[in-house]
Amino acid sequence: MNSRARRTTSLALSAVLTRAGLTALRAGAPGGRGRWERTNHAGRPVGLYAGPAAVAGAAVGAWRTRPAVGAAVAAAGLCGAYDDVVGAGDSRRGFAAHLAALRDGEVTSGAVKLFGVAGAGLVAGAVLKERPLDKLLAGVVIAGAAHFVNLLDVRPGRAAGAVLVLGAPGLLRRGQGAELAAAAVGAAAAVLPDDVGERVMIGDTGAHALGAALGAAVVAGNGRTGLLVHAVALTAAAVYGDRVSAAARGPVGG
Repeated sequence: MNSRARRTTSLALSAVLTRAGLTALRAGAPGGRGRWERTNHAGRPVGLYAGPAAVAGAAVGAWRTRPAVGAAVAAAGLCGAYDDVVGAGDSRRGFAAHLAALRDGEVTSGAVKLFGVAGAGLVAGAVLKERPLDKLLAGVVIAGAAHFVNLLDVRPGRAAGAVLVLGAPGLLRRGQGAELAAAAVGAAAAVLPDDVGERVMIGDTGAHALGAALGAAVVAGNGRTGLLVHAVALTAAAVYGDRVSAAARGPVGG
């Protein structure tokens, strides 16, 4: 199978699995609908069904390219899911707040997510690159992208839409970068209509998985210079996370 065919298959597989998962979860609501329901920024009830569905689609799409990357995408999604469930009532946001709590002896769900996603990123980066410095930079990019996409998940469609926009250029590449971009874009495209329509939300679960898949695509498609530029940009976004989220709220759609 040539590169274009593999990219197309990854895109279709990711989209179909995500859509099927979303439909099945919404119909069945394991554990009852109350477990899945949240209130969005506008006070409307929405379901978290899109998050696990996006994890499944993006992880399987990435797995067929590099199994270790698919596992890292799934792990990032699981870390996000832990925070969605355990940290639902925790108002603390950002690295500083969770690290401050950790210094005081409290292990928050946000801290678990932070270190879990970082670990998943480093593992995937170690598989995708050969030299030690490149492995480290790759891990920063993958974990940073996961966090960046989550920072954008402050209004309907912002995070999934960003993955579409940022991942689309990667589809024009060849090789593993294009296939991994297809996995991220396919899953994001499948959840976007319901996300924008405020019927579901992707939550930390979907945002971290989509971001990790997007980061892996960036890593696969770039050499050291590209990795360094992306790592610096994503680190800056993390440091100024409040400003990134504020900009994402913006005037579009309220």
